[in-house]
Amino acid sequence: MPVAIITGASKGLGRALGAALAERGWDLVLDARTAGVLEETAVALSAHGTRVEALPGDVTDAGHRVELVAAARKLGGVDLLVNNASALGAEPLVRLADLTLDGLRQALEVNVVAALGLIQEALPLLRAAAAGAVVDVSSDAAAEPYETWGGYGASKAALDHLSAVLGAEEPGLRVWAVDPGDMGTDLYTAAVPDDDDPRPTPDSVVPAFLRLLDERPASGRYEAPALLGER
Repeated sequence: MPVAIITGASKGLGRALGAALAERGWDLVLDARTAGVLEETAVALSAHGTRVEALPGDVTDAGHRVELVAAARKLGGVDLLVNNASALGAEPLVRLADLTLDGLRQALEVNVVAALGLIQEALPLLRAAAAGAVVDVSSDAAAEPYETWGGYGASKAALDHLSAVLGAEEPGLRVWAVDPGDMGTDLYTAAVPDDDDPRPTPDSVVPAFLRLLDERPASGRYEAPALLGER
């Protein structure tokens, strides 16, 4: 069976994507910081009959990244790496004039540095896979100048460029930076706690990610609404 590593997988988009892959017969290695919630997710997803390894930890920890790839190797390799774990840098979000530099460093460390570290660790197995792919979860804040989203958006813009360069350097892989669009997640609630407008559930955008896996278009940046034919 193909094997996927998904970070930030206990809730939201990570869990929804993991569930969809498990339904398709994928084996999974799941990461999140909260052990109890991650274990509950692993139990639920393993009900599909696939193997699910849950490794709680922080993706900024190099040792934890080694453990994630080692777990995938035991399952057979790495066919897909999903860098979904993200940090805002401030909760709730603030204007750049008020953003602490430590907050910016945290966003860059989680969203860019740790993502590259996990990619580097997994690259030998991705290259050996019949159809290796990397999905870096981006944001429209990477491309649009929304007030208060500057630090987070800058980190996601850096991730987009990292993805583009990796795609050029690794022509044997598919490397997709994916903007999932608006979603109702804990991350968004932490970012803008006073926004009560209903937003799409994470599972509603999962078909966009599955389309990428099914059709394997060229490496590049994709927007989930466009993949779903919504614009």
